[in-house]
Amino acid sequence: MGRGGVAPAPRFEGYAPSSTRASMTARAIGRTETRAEIELRRALWKRGLRYRKNVATLPGRPDIVFPRARLVVFVDGDFWHGRDWEARLAKLKRGSNAPYWVAKIGANIERDRRKTEALRAMGYEVVRVWETDVLRDPAAAAGVIAGHVAAPIARASPRPATLGRAPAAAPQ
Repeated sequence: MGRGGVAPAPRFEGYAPSSTRASMTARAIGRTETRAEIELRRALWKRGLRYRKNVATLPGRPDIVFPRARLVVFVDGDFWHGRDWEARLAKLKRGSNAPYWVAKIGANIERDRRKTEALRAMGYEVVRVWETDVLRDPAAAAGVIAGHVAAPIARASPRPATLGRAPAAAPQ
């Protein structure tokens, strides 16, 4: 643990991109306004739900926030947030720049856990959805979220609500 009981940020010095093209592609990927986020917000809006987006004052800068319901939603990319981590880990270990990618995705999974815990400590319910699940059926994802907005569950629940997302195993 670093200062103040906070884990230090991972360092990726000494790692190089596997190619110039890979580096340019990764750099072009945006943090917000992904197709999955837009589709989910559109489906929520059609249901009459109003929200705030990308609230910088909350840990993790949630993609969607329902302030009155104290509900936050993250639309997590399958690759970057470690969906099917065990299978992905095996594949990453065989690929280019394996140590970098294993450390990077593992650090993302751990950061997601810390941000979820911090939000729960602040009294927020956390819903995390996978981008491919949202893109497959935005209305279904919006329905699950609408259920949480309409009837907030007890905040003392031991784990965050999910849609098609089992908590990832600890990085190895």
